[in-house]
Amino acid sequence: MCKSAQTAQNIQALLEAEKEAAKVVQQARQYRVQRLKDARSEAAKEIEAYKASKDQEFKAFEASHAGTTQAAQVSVDKETAVKQQEIRTQYESNKDKVVQKLLDRVVLVKPELHRNLTKLG
Repeated sequence: MCKSAQTAQNIQALLEAEKEAAKVVQQARQYRVQRLKDARSEAAKEIEAYKASKDQEFKAFEASHAGTTQAAQVSVDKETAVKQQEIRTQYESNKDKVVQKLLDRVVLVKPELHRNLTKLG
């Protein structure tokens, strides 16, 4: 019985060691899962901070260049107004001459024989 009791005691010790090992493995898995969650949340925080800083940079860039866009638009509008005024001025100064030339061409009639008709004669 002594040997049998010793064997039973060894088996019991092995079972307890196996349970203890299973607990250790389970704790390691839980620790690993927790570390992954922590790493993901930390990475998400870093990504958000980086995104916020880049958004601020973009807004600053946009604000600094928006003024030049507006200034360019004002400049183009002024140039357009000047050119339109020049065209109106030229129109007003030349319209009478153009109308007179058109009337002269329409009213001026020089009766002459067609060139083919003169060759026949």
